[in-house]
Amino acid sequence: MDDRSGLRADCANCFGLCCVALAFSRSTDFAVDKAAGDPCANLQQDFRCGIHDRLRPQGFQGCTVYDCFGAGQKISQVTFVGRNWRESPDGSRRMFAALPVMRQLHELLWYLAEAGSRPAARPVHRRAAAERERIERLTLSDVDTLLELDVAELRAGVNTLLLRTSELVRAEVRGRKDRRGADLFGARLRGADLRGADLRGAYLIAADLSGADLRLADVIGADFRDADLAGADLTDCLFLTQTQVNAARGDDATVLPAGLDRPSHWRAGTAGPAAQSGGGEKAPGTAGRRGGPSRRSGGARRRGSGPAGSRRS
Repeated sequence: MDDRSGLRADCANCFGLCCVALAFSRSTDFAVDKAAGDPCANLQQDFRCGIHDRLRPQGFQGCTVYDCFGAGQKISQVTFVGRNWRESPDGSRRMFAALPVMRQLHELLWYLAEAGSRPAARPVHRRAAAERERIERLTLSDVDTLLELDVAELRAGVNTLLLRTSELVRAEVRGRKDRRGADLFGARLRGADLRGADLRGAYLIAADLSGADLRLADVIGADFRDADLAGADLTDCLFLTQTQVNAARGDDATVLPAGLDRPSHWRAGTAGPAAQSGGGEKAPGTAGRRGGPSRRSGGARRRGSGPAGSRRS
């Protein structure tokens, strides 16, 4: 079953961990520098953001992109049993260190839940369920156990299963493109037929994907920062996350998979229908209630260590 309700940020039950634990640098995404472990100046005593309704105008665009996959509330309410970092300053360092570990575990649960819900991936359902159960048990561990986990090894094991899932689900699409890890920075892909494409780890920063057909495309780890998804069709897109959606630009004609929210900063538009014909790849051009930092700078390219080269702070 594709039950990912507990894998989305619930800021009401979190102690503002992303607003303290993570570091960010002055850039197009953040108006100021902040060191890891220092509370953001906008974090209030009740752990809410004082400028939540105007983060982007105030220069904190990065906060509107970040999603912790529900790790914040798990650390706050389960791992530390409701004790916040102000009440337990001695444990705050371990609490902050556990956040990125838990986030990666929850990210894996997100992907496994999707793998287990895809009818075409039935041959891997039993294994996906077993892996999900194992990782869910790990998320309930004490903080010392969490900090000792070899997350890279966990991700490598899950990635093998996700690759098989991708092959099974995309098998129905003939002539699908392989653009895994491709540098498509600023690429002009308006109306492109990318149905069933392998876009794992692709750099799609500032790419024009307006009106593109991305149905059944595998986008795990793809970098959608400032990509134009106006009018694009992402129905049944494989392994798409809320962070990727938040990082992109879209409009009211963009079709998203079930379970993902349309960002409030997306514009209302009059884009044409998705999957228009006539597009194609060309040479790259030059071009919750509370959020949290998602990257150190606005333009740096990074290749992460997770499944298919996913990227994160």
